[in-house]
Amino acid sequence: MATQHRTIDFLLEQTAGAVSARPMFGEYGVYLDGKMVGLVCDDQLYVKPTAAGRAHTEPVSEAPPYPGAKPHLMIEMDRWEDGDWFTHLLRLTASELPTPKPRKPKRT
Repeated sequence: MATQHRTIDFLLEQTAGAVSARPMFGEYGVYLDGKMVGLVCDDQLYVKPTAAGRAHTEPVSEAPPYPGAKPHLMIEMDRWEDGDWFTHLLRLTASELPTPKPRKPKRT
């Protein structure tokens, strides 16, 4: 089951535009400061695991967002409702992730 667009709209609203979401195979990648901080799959948010993110979310469950993926922090939708807490979690996560390498230009 693909993620509903209204789920993404709610996520973006709760973070007051601090994050962006890009469609990926019927699901969405969640980005902050150019870094992918999580995924929304089947209307469930999975945040990349970091020490600060895990400490901020305790207690938290972990599960892979799709078969074969590494476990991520599962953030229940009712926790998204506290926009300040939620945005802080995503900022903590982004701060611990490496800066993505620049993409090479496509050859024509």
